[in-house]
Amino acid sequence: MAMLQFFIAVDVTVVNVALPSIGADFGVDGHTLTWVVVGYTITGGGLLMLGGRLGDVLGRRRVLLLGTAVFGAASLLAGLAPSFAVLVAARLLQGAGEAIALPAAMAVIVLMFPEGPRRSRALSVWAAVASCGLVLGFVVSGVITELLGWRWIFLASVPFILVVLAATVVLVPGERPAGRAPLDLPGSLLLIAAPLLFTLGVVEAGSAEGALPWLPPVALGGALASGILFVRVERRARNPLVPLRFFRNRPRVLANAATALLSAALSTSFLLFTYYLQDRLGAGPLRAGLTMLPLAVSLIAASVLVPRLLGRWGAQVCVLAGIGFTALAMAAIALVSALGAAGWAMVPAMTLIAAGMGFGIVGLQYVAVTGVTEDDAGIASGIQRAADQLGGSTGVTLYVGIAFAPAFDAFDPFLVSTFLATAGLAAAGAVAARIRVPTTVKE
Repeated sequence: MAMLQFFIAVDVTVVNVALPSIGADFGVDGHTLTWVVVGYTITGGGLLMLGGRLGDVLGRRRVLLLGTAVFGAASLLAGLAPSFAVLVAARLLQGAGEAIALPAAMAVIVLMFPEGPRRSRALSVWAAVASCGLVLGFVVSGVITELLGWRWIFLASVPFILVVLAATVVLVPGERPAGRAPLDLPGSLLLIAAPLLFTLGVVEAGSAEGALPWLPPVALGGALASGILFVRVERRARNPLVPLRFFRNRPRVLANAATALLSAALSTSFLLFTYYLQDRLGAGPLRAGLTMLPLAVSLIAASVLVPRLLGRWGAQVCVLAGIGFTALAMAAIALVSALGAAGWAMVPAMTLIAAGMGFGIVGLQYVAVTGVTEDDAGIASGIQRAADQLGGSTGVTLYVGIAFAPAFDAFDPFLVSTFLATAGLAAAGAVAARIRVPTTVKE
C-alpha cells in the first residue's frame, strides 16, 4: 500500500521540473502546459469519492487491483505519448486510476488498525510516504529529466506498479462485496465537471490576448452550476455518491475543509519555489531537483514525531502547529525573495514548510477518519483525499491564472504566489481552530 501511495504521490509533482522539456518537445507554451500539472489532480480528486464508494460496494481488494492496473497502464501511455494531446489524456487516465485505487488502499489500512496508537502510527507512515512522494517528485523529475529524458519520469514507475499488483493478490485478503447497489454516476460527472470548468475559467481568464472573451465567465458559471446541481443530485439520489448525513460529523467536515485550504497553500508554495529556482536563478533540472532533497528529510522527521505528539497535544494543536510553521516559513521566503538571495538561502524555509506539512496533514487525516465504520471507511478516505487533491489543484490553478495573468504584469509572480499561499494558510488556521475531537490518541 505504501509503495502504491508513493508513486501516486510522486506523479502529482513529478512533471513540474520537467515542464520546460515537455514543452520544447511538443512545441507547447507554458499556458497550455498547465493541463499536464492540474489534469491529474483534478480528475483524481473529482473521482476519488466514486472510488471510495466502489470499494465499499464491490470489495476493496477488487477495486484496488483495478485502479492500480489503470494507473500503471496510463503511466506507460504517458511515457510513450506521441503527441501532447495523448500525454494530457494519459494524465487524466492516471488520475482516474489513482481515484479508484487510493481510497481502497487507505480503507484497507484504516480497517486493519483499530483507533488509537496503532492507527495513528499506520496513518503517519501513510502520510509520510505520501509527503515524501510529493517532495521527491521534484527531485526525481530533475534527476531523470537531466540524465534520461522526461519520458522516463513516467516509465520508471511501471515495474513497481507491477510489483504492487502481485503483492496485492498475495497479501490483501479478499472480502465479500457489500452489494450491487447502483452507483451515483451523475454525481460523479458533476464532481469532475465543477473543478475542470473552474480551472478552464481561471486559466483562460489569465491567458494572453487572443483567448475567447466569453469562455472564462461561461466556464466559471458552469463550475458554480455544477456544484449546485451536485448538492441537489446527492439529496435525491437513492444511493448517493456522498451521503449528506456523512457531513453531520462537525470535526470531520472541518478537518476536510482545513485539508483543502492547507493543500492549496502548500501546492502554491512548492510550485513557486521551483519557479524561483529555474526562472529567477536559471537553475537546470538536476540542480533544481536536488535542492528539494532536504524537504523529504524534514517530512519524514515530522511524520515520525506526530503520532506521539497526537497523544500529548491532541490533533488540533498538531494541526495548528503545522500551519504556524508553514506561515513562519512563508514570511521568510518573502524576505529572501525581496533580498534576491540565492536558492540555497530559501532551503531552510522550505524545510520548515515540509515539517509543517507533516504536522498538519497527519493530524487532519486522523480527525477525518475518526469514528468511521466498515460501511463508510471508503467514503471517509475518499473525501479526505479528494479535499487534499482538489485543494492542491485549486492552488496551482490560481497560481497560474493570477500570478502570470497579463493584468498582473506590474507585480512579481513570486510575491503574488506568496500572498495566495499565505491567504490559504490563514483560512486553514481559522477552520482548524474550531476543530474539537472528542477523543485523542493515547500511548
